[in-house]
Amino acid sequence: MAAAGAGRLRRAASALLLRSPRLPVRELSAPARLYHKKVVDHYENPRNVGSLDKTSKNVGTGLVGAPACGDVMKLQIQVDEKGKIVDARFKTFGCGSAIASSSLATEWVKGKTVEEALTIKNTDIAKELCLPPVKLHCSMLAEDAIKAALADYKLKQEPKKGEAEK
Repeated sequence: MAAAGAGRLRRAASALLLRSPRLPVRELSAPARLYHKKVVDHYENPRNVGSLDKTSKNVGTGLVGAPACGDVMKLQIQVDEKGKIVDARFKTFGCGSAIASSSLATEWVKGKTVEEALTIKNTDIAKELCLPPVKLHCSMLAEDAIKAALADYKLKQEPKKGEAEK
């Protein structure tokens, strides 16, 4: 008797499910299947996307690219009067790993001094994002972008030839 009741319950539940609108099953996108979850997180929810005023004296801009894969990365830092990086922004044209590397780089440079930011290495970025060997060039681009932005900032801090003589 209990088995018959369970069977009727199962059929009734099936009939209800068949008549009700089905919720779409979320299939994993290609990036989610091929990338580590940390990369997917930064790719789907990138931090610090945007631009800063490149003409500002306290903003350094680094623009780097990898001709082999077509990735282009722009990373900008804003430094306060004490030499501390108070903001960072990026714009990247590239794969998920390049976008994730840029996003992570901006998070890591914020709050650091200019000298501390120079210690960020591509190997640290790659390790944090669990990048496979074929994607290591993305973390190298991020390190190069940080260095280029810091170099641009330092260049802007040097007095111009006309100003030094006054």
